[in-house]
Amino acid sequence: MTDETAIRALFEQLTDAWDRGDGAAYGACFTADATYITYVGTLYRGAEEIGAAHQALFDSFLKGTKLACEIVDIRMTAPGSAVVVTRGDTYKKAPGKLKKLQTNTVVRCADGRWRLAAFQNTLHKSLMEAVSFRFQPATKPAAAPNTMPAAAPAAR
Repeated sequence: MTDETAIRALFEQLTDAWDRGDGAAYGACFTADATYITYVGTLYRGAEEIGAAHQALFDSFLKGTKLACEIVDIRMTAPGSAVVVTRGDTYKKAPGKLKKLQTNTVVRCADGRWRLAAFQNTLHKSLMEAVSFRFQPATKPAAAPNTMPAAAPAAR
């Protein structure tokens, strides 16, 4: 299995764990010392805390939700590490517009498995972005995240 295939499989496992509401399986996708920053700015540290916090969320606010996750880019930064940019959101019936962008650092662990070492989630505010680009065109990136060619979705 290639590194890219293994990394895509990691995001499929992550999505599957979310869809089942399984905090322990979700946390197992992260390294023991991972950092996880939510779009509201909450910082979780370590696979155990990430899993436990998500189980509490799956049992309450996020009960019955599914995760839509699309890999935008995989960039190998060194042997055994990569930066993965994803677009995603949660849903109950059908996925809508994927409003959040994530930066993920993934690493190949000693057991050969890829896991997330860092995750940062940002809510895409398209109106604010459009205003910024209109009044200061030099702020517009060459390839804005919502205009990047879409890669095959990592999961449903």
